[in-house]
Amino acid sequence: MRIHSLIVGGGIGGLAAALALARAGRTADLMEQAPAFSEVGAGIQLGPNVVRRLRALGLGEALNGIVAHPERLCVSSALNGGRIATMPLAGAMEQRYGAPYFTVHRADLHGLLLEAVRAQAEGAVMLSTGARIERLSTRGDEFVCAATDDGRAWEGDALVGADGVWGRVRPHIWPDAAPARPTGHMAFRALLKQDILPAALRSRQVDVWLAPRLHAVAYPVRGGEWLNLVVLVESAPDEAAADARDWDQAASRAALDRATGHVGQPLRALLDAVPAWRAWTLCDRTPLTGPQEMVDGRVALLGDAAHPMLPYLAQGAGMAIEDAVALAQQLGGCTPAQVPQALVRYAQARWARDAQVQARARRNGRIFHLGGPARWGRDMAMRLAGPALMDQPWLYAG
Repeated sequence: MRIHSLIVGGGIGGLAAALALARAGRTADLMEQAPAFSEVGAGIQLGPNVVRRLRALGLGEALNGIVAHPERLCVSSALNGGRIATMPLAGAMEQRYGAPYFTVHRADLHGLLLEAVRAQAEGAVMLSTGARIERLSTRGDEFVCAATDDGRAWEGDALVGADGVWGRVRPHIWPDAAPARPTGHMAFRALLKQDILPAALRSRQVDVWLAPRLHAVAYPVRGGEWLNLVVLVESAPDEAAADARDWDQAASRAALDRATGHVGQPLRALLDAVPAWRAWTLCDRTPLTGPQEMVDGRVALLGDAAHPMLPYLAQGAGMAIEDAVALAQQLGGCTPAQVPQALVRYAQARWARDAQVQARARRNGRIFHLGGPARWGRDMAMRLAGPALMDQPWLYAG
C-alpha cells in the first residue's frame, strides 16, 4: 500500500519533501497558502552537506545552471577592511566532502525544486495554492485530515508541517509551545548587478566583514552575475523593526547608516552602491531538546516550522532539505500502519543535528559581533589558525 502524505507549505522545505517522497515512490498533496508559488529575492549558501542531498534528488545538473561557485571565504575587519583569514572553497570542498560549496539566489532554488516536482509522474504530487489550513484532525488513528475555510479538505496517512517559523501546523499540534522570539537582530539585504559595480567591488568569493554588534556578508549568485549583500546588526532602528513576521520589509538607508555608522572601506563603498534595501527581523526558538518536538502521531515538522535558527551558520534552508530527505527515507519503506513509527524514527535521526546547528548559529552570532579585547583575541586566533577554525567538518561531512 502506498503512503499518501499531506504537506503544508510550499517553500524550499515543503517542495524538497514533496520531491523526495515522489522519488521514493510515494504520493503527496502540497498546500501553499499564498495565491502562487514564489520566493523573495535573497541569497542562500549551499554547503557540501546540502549539495549532496540535492544531487541525490537528481538535481545536480540543473543545480549547476543556477548557482555561483565562490572561490574562497574571506573574513575581514568591517572597521578598516584589513584581512583576517581566508579559506579555499572551489575544489577544496569537493575534495574534502564529496560535493562543492555553492551560492544561489533563493528564488532560483525554489523555482528549480518547483519545476522538478511538477515534472514527476502524473498524480505523484498535487499542488494547491491559496490553501490556508485552518483545521487539522484525525480519523481514528489511521488518517490525518487538513481543511481550509473555503471548503477544501485533504486526507492522508501523514501530515508534514513545512510552513515556516510562523506556520499554523505547529500550534495546532503543540498549542502550549512557546512561539518564536525576536532576537534583537535585524538583517538588511540587497542584490546588486555585478557589471554595473566598480571593478573593485565585484566579487567571486564569499566575503565576511566583522565589527562589534554587526557583520556583513556578500557573495555572488545567478552564475556570478549578481552580488547578494546582507548586513546583520544588533539593536535595530525603530523604523526597521516592523512586523517580526514580515521578512520582506522596506528599509531606509538612514536606518542602516545608524546601525553601521562606524564601518570603513571597502564595506562602506559597497553599502554606498546599493540603491534600495529590504529588511527582516531575525527570530529563532530555543534549540530542540528531543524528538518529541518534531513529531506527534502522524504529524511531523521540518525546517523552520520545527527549528528556526539564526542565519549565522548559513544552514536554515540546508537543514530543511536534510530534513526532507530524511523524512522520505523513513516513509519510503513503511506501510500506512507503520507511519507513526516511521515519523518517530525521522525525528530521532534529525533532532540532535538540527539542535546543534541552532546552537552553533547562536554561538556564531556572539563570536561575529564581539567587541573590545575579545574581538582582538578572536581575530588573532583566526589569523593563526585560519581554515582550521573556519571549516566545519561536523556539519559538511554529516
